[in-house]
Amino acid sequence: MIPNDRQYLETHEWAKKEGDLVVLGITDFAVKHLTDLVYIKLPSVGDHLKKGERFGEIESVKAVSDLMSPVEGEVVEVNSELVDALDRVANDPYNAGWMVKVRGGAISGMLDAAAYQKVTEADGH
Repeated sequence: MIPNDRQYLETHEWAKKEGDLVVLGITDFAVKHLTDLVYIKLPSVGDHLKKGERFGEIESVKAVSDLMSPVEGEVVEVNSELVDALDRVANDPYNAGWMVKVRGGAISGMLDAAAYQKVTEADGH
């Protein structure tokens, strides 16, 4: 099920507002398509993300995928545990598998859960 408490990009990233921060991650749909995750590269605390630009990458045995930022702002926290525990992304992409927390990011121009569901259905799933 796609959580209703966050917004989505058609490239399968999600953003969730938590106080003055925005938490970013990837969707379960993305995880299922990537399968067997082997590597993740995330930004560092203090890095500045730009909306619509790459903030990292995630690699599976099948492909390397860019992680696209839906917001602009400063990275204030990174889920560094993912480097050694990519199963957190695979098993719980919406909670334990969060990737970065950004300050200053305004969520706009993203899809709600129902619209994102239609994107996944158009992709044949």
